[in-house]
Formats: sequence, structure tokens, C-alpha cells
Amino acid sequence: MITLRNFDKSYALILQKNSYLKLSVKEIENLISEWNQKQVNSKYFEMFAVLSAGEIVGMISLYQHSTEVISIGPEIFEEHRQKGFAKQAMMLACSIAKEKGYKIVSQQIRTDNVASIALHSSLGFETNGLTYTNTKGNQVAIYLKCLV
Repeated sequence: MITLRNFDKSYALILQKNSYLKLSVKEIENLISEWNQKQVNSKYFEMFAVLSAGEIVGMISLYQHSTEVISIGPEIFEEHRQKGFAKQAMMLACSIAKEKGYKIVSQQIRTDNVASIALHSSLGFETNGLTYTNTKGNQVAIYLKCLV
């Protein structure tokens, strides 16, 4: 069983070890402060720590695209992968998004990311199969899920 909670500065070392190797603790603390503003570019944004038995096993974000569309970005730290944490975190994040009034989750997934495609398919996301090259030069497809 996992829970989600907002980050506080005490998590900076864990984030440095698992996700932000090139940033100083102070830079990560500043990043956490930015996350806790719950807004980026005048749009809703929220970052959560994914906790299992009180231990941070990853992180997950919600980012508003429009009044009804949101994306969810899960990252489970490498040593904790393939234990079902991403699926549980995505389910909780979808519930939070629905409670906030969002109706659609839209995900951009690299076509070579087999694990993410399997995760999203298991959660009922659908795609039309069309792919395109995103701004980072990756082949991606859009996966959608209705929250209503």
C-alpha cells in the first residue's frame, strides 16, 4: 500500500541520490519550494512523494493542460521498480485529478517505453496508435484516459 504526500526539504538528499545527481542539496530544496507553490506557468502543478511503509520509493506529478485535461508523471526510483508502486501511484493521482475536476488524463509516452505503455494500458488508457516526434526528438504516442 502506498501513499502520496507533498515534498518537504527533508527529502532533498533522497532526491539527490535517486533523481537529481547533478544538483546540490540547496538547489533541490529550492526545487521543492517551487513545487510547493502548486503552480507552473499559471497552471496547476503538484509534485508528490510516493511512499511505501514510510519510505520514499518515487515521485509523481500532476500538470494541468486545460481546465479539463491533466497529465500525470510517475517516476519510481530504480531499486523500487516492478513492485506495483507506479500503478498504485497512478491510481491515487487519477483520483486526486478527478476530485479536482479534471475529466481527461493525457500522457505522451515514448514508443520504445514498453514498461510505461504496459502500465498505462493496464490502467485503461487508450491510444489511436499514431506517433510523432516530440520536441526532444523522441517518437511518442498520446495515451488518454477519461476520469468521468
